[in-house]
Amino acid sequence: MLMEQILSRENLLTALKRVERNKGSHGIDGMSVKDLRRHLYENWDSLVNAIRNGTYQPSPVRRVEIPKPSGGVRLLGIPTVTDRFIQQAIAQVLNHIFDPTFSTNSYGFRPNRRAHDAVRKAKGFIKDGYRWVVDMDLEKFFDKVNHDKLMGILANKIQDRILLKLIRKYLQSGVMLNGVVQITEEGTPQGGPLSPLLSNIVLDKLDKELEKRGHKFVRYADDCNIYVRSLKAGHRVMSSVTLFIEKDLKLKVNKDKSAVDRPWKRKFLGFSFTLHKEPKVRIAKESISRLKKKVKEITSRSKPYPMEQRIAMLNQYVTGWCGYFALADTPSKFKEFDEWIRRRLRMCEWKQWKKPKTRVRKLIGLGTPESKAYEWGNSRKKYWRIACSPILHKTLDNSYWSHRGLKSLYSRYETLRQS
Repeated sequence: MLMEQILSRENLLTALKRVERNKGSHGIDGMSVKDLRRHLYENWDSLVNAIRNGTYQPSPVRRVEIPKPSGGVRLLGIPTVTDRFIQQAIAQVLNHIFDPTFSTNSYGFRPNRRAHDAVRKAKGFIKDGYRWVVDMDLEKFFDKVNHDKLMGILANKIQDRILLKLIRKYLQSGVMLNGVVQITEEGTPQGGPLSPLLSNIVLDKLDKELEKRGHKFVRYADDCNIYVRSLKAGHRVMSSVTLFIEKDLKLKVNKDKSAVDRPWKRKFLGFSFTLHKEPKVRIAKESISRLKKKVKEITSRSKPYPMEQRIAMLNQYVTGWCGYFALADTPSKFKEFDEWIRRRLRMCEWKQWKKPKTRVRKLIGLGTPESKAYEWGNSRKKYWRIACSPILHKTLDNSYWSHRGLKSLYSRYETLRQS
């Protein structure tokens, strides 16, 4: 029985360590991850018996709204840490059953696969001459999954009725909003460890259909790109695949966000491509805009952060950002970002020096001739203009910021590309 595998000591310990490592916010009961181990120790027998007997009742999830970069909000459902632990234990066992059967063109939420692999696969299709993309976006996918359809797929491979009943309970556990529990009749709330696997199980039907039709495609969660050789073929594929998704999977295609277009005019997982015969991966314009928006927030003149704090915040953000976007084949962009960030910091430094006499003293201290220090220290030019002046370029140069602890995006990019 699968339930015995799920409740095995080894599997439960692995699940506990995973939930503790992932940390995360509390559910509706307010219990934090750091209290989970003690709670399990005190309630172990009753919890395991309830799961084994089929009497365990999951708690409703806590609704959280996360702003989307493109506008609107993404609805997350945060389960209690106890439910996260149980879901993780279930997901670990079901992964071994379902993952080997998934398409090689599916990359989202799968072991040993990541977004970079999906982008590389897409690049390969473009290089092979499939220079039109059917970019399909499923409308509110995680909120629209049909429970009966999903349970039917699970029942084809799982004979353990107690496990199926528990999964159904998780799907229908409800959402607590402003203290009121709302029943969930469709969808798999984003936020729990089981949700990504269940979404892949549903969308594997789409993958198998696309493979049967011989399409070149890449799917990452609900983001699916199909590559074709002509615009006419693209419209034909868009029409037939939309019909399959809406009729057979009972899901809805977002017409506003889906399109047939050139790959270099669309974004995929934060990246895009160049139009060359040998395409290069580049950073999508939207991703660059988000980087600049965040850096502007950190380096805003109206926020009186000490320079050390600004640099620490910048390092934390750009290090993670670069870790993802180093896949891009455009090193010049990272040099541009470095130059722009240093100019933003020079602007902040200039404002922090405030008075002309302070600016003169600082410039002289940094090796500027007195005449030039007095000239620029008393300048009435705007902060952004001064930040690009030869005098600040020379005094607050690359080595100055390196000494202050600022990490270079380009240096990190080069290191990641070589590793």
